[in-house]
Amino acid sequence: MSSQTFELLILGSSSASPTSERNPSAQLLNIAERYFLIDCGEATQIQLRRFKAKFQAIDHIFISHLHGDHFFGLPGLLSSMHLLGRKQEITIYCPKELKDVMDLMNTISDTRFNFTVNWVFTKNDGLNLIFEDDKVEVFSFPLKHRIFCTGFLFKEKPLPRKIDKYKLDKFKVSTADVLQLKNGNDVVNQEGITIKNKQVTIDPRDPKSYAYASDTIYLPAIVEYVKDVDLLYHESTFLNDKKERAEKTYHSTAEQAAQIAKAANVKQLLLGHFSARYGDLDQFIAEAQPFFDNCLLATDGKRITI
Repeated sequence: MSSQTFELLILGSSSASPTSERNPSAQLLNIAERYFLIDCGEATQIQLRRFKAKFQAIDHIFISHLHGDHFFGLPGLLSSMHLLGRKQEITIYCPKELKDVMDLMNTISDTRFNFTVNWVFTKNDGLNLIFEDDKVEVFSFPLKHRIFCTGFLFKEKPLPRKIDKYKLDKFKVSTADVLQLKNGNDVVNQEGITIKNKQVTIDPRDPKSYAYASDTIYLPAIVEYVKDVDLLYHESTFLNDKKERAEKTYHSTAEQAAQIAKAANVKQLLLGHFSARYGDLDQFIAEAQPFFDNCLLATDGKRITI
C-alpha cells in the first residue's frame, strides 16, 4: 500500500510563559512511523506521557533556537530515556551552542548516557537538507528572531505506485515484478509481452509536506521556503493590539502569519506560540481568517492528520 501516516501532535502551544492549559513549544510529527520531535519546551516528556505518544520511538529531535521555552525540556527528556534503558542512538538538529550546554550539564552532574547522541548543527544561509531516508526529507530554513533561529520543512518523498491486483491477473504479470511496477518501471509478463506500467498500476496520492516556522518577526522571505506546503505552522504570539510589541520582540501576529500563508499558497495554516496574556484563542482565528481562511489553533493535545 502507498498510504502512510502523516500526523502532527501538539505537545505545547504557549510562548515564553506556560499557562495552566498550555505548555511551551513542542510538537511530535509522525511520518511513516518515523517520529520527529520539533522543539522541546519545559515538561515535554510529561506531555508525551499525557498524550500517550511513543516516548522511546523518537530518534530525531529538532531545536529551532536556544530560548528556554524551546529547549528546556531536552535535558530531562534525554535523562529519562537513559534511565528507561534506551540503547538506540538519537540525533539532535540544533544551533551548535546547544551541544556545549548539554556537555556542561552532563559534566557537572557526572552523567553518561547509555546511548549515542549525534549532533547536526543548523545553518541560516538558505534551505539546507539536514535529514534524508527512503521516505522523508527534512530541511532547515532561516528565520529572523532576536537570536539565531531556523524553521524546519518536512517533505515526503514520492510514494510508490499502487498495484491493481485485478490487472496483474488480467495481463498475466508475475507478483515477482511488483517492486519494479511500484518503482514506475514497465515489465515483461509470463507470455513475454511488455506490459506498460500504467496498464497495471494506479497513481499514488501526492507527497505531503509540513513547515514549522518557529519564533520570527514578520518575514516575507519565508514564503519561498514554505510555498505550497500542506500545513504551515507559523508563530502568532500576539494579536494586533500588541503589533508594536511583536516587532520589538521579533515575533509575529496572527494577521501576519495569515499573510505569509496566503502569499505562500499553503493549504492550511496552524497558529501557535500564544502569549500567556491571551485566554480566548478564538481571537487569533478571527484576526487571521480575513487574510487566510483555512486556519487552525495549535492547542495542546490536538492531533492533525495532514
